[in-house]
Amino acid sequence: MYVRPDEKVPIARLLTFLERGERMACQCAKAQAAIASLQEMQTFLQNQARQEAMHALVFQSAIAWLAPRHLGHVPFLPALEEYWRILNGALARRDLLESFLAEQVVLEGLGKAILARIEEGLVKRHAPFGRLRRMLLHQEESHHWFGQRMLERAMADGQIDAATLRRRVVQYLALTDGMVLTLSDLFESIAEDPTAWANDVRDFLPKWLFAGEPEGNLSSTLSSSESEIVDS
Repeated sequence: MYVRPDEKVPIARLLTFLERGERMACQCAKAQAAIASLQEMQTFLQNQARQEAMHALVFQSAIAWLAPRHLGHVPFLPALEEYWRILNGALARRDLLESFLAEQVVLEGLGKAILARIEEGLVKRHAPFGRLRRMLLHQEESHHWFGQRMLERAMADGQIDAATLRRRVVQYLALTDGMVLTLSDLFESIAEDPTAWANDVRDFLPKWLFAGEPEGNLSSTLSSSESEIVDS
């Protein structure tokens, strides 16, 4: 894999951000599993927690290879820390649906968008471990779609409506905008176009989170991809 010397630290910093996000996601999934009443939810979330912990270790290994002095350094990103504070508040209230919105739908979607763009850069640099990287992307996508389907199920059952979710998502999206601004500089420093992935940030959101959009097919069952994860 060819990485220029001046690219190593910016890439390591990007991965440090992702490692922090994975550790937060792991803690969140564990808390969600303790709140969830349905066995299928508990199983998925317990699997997710294990997968997020593994993702964090993968990023940690990559950071150690690229820039060892950044290993163990937890960057202070105000927007991310505030996001975690608000999400923790939802978990403390045992508000499982808001936690799905904040973690699986928004934060996992953001992570998926970042990983997808990083993956494009790694392919250009002939990076090894392609199968492992694809597995991480697949798992992040599964977490994202699980949260979306759980919210769609809740809407179909009358537990919550799209208007309420639209109001709640505003604070989380405002904080992701702050994260985007921070990470854009890092993408530019490794000759990657930050606007390319910044434009993806809201593309991962379900259409019913936007006013005036139809709520779509609100499924009361897990999708086939989610069922695979639950059974794994």
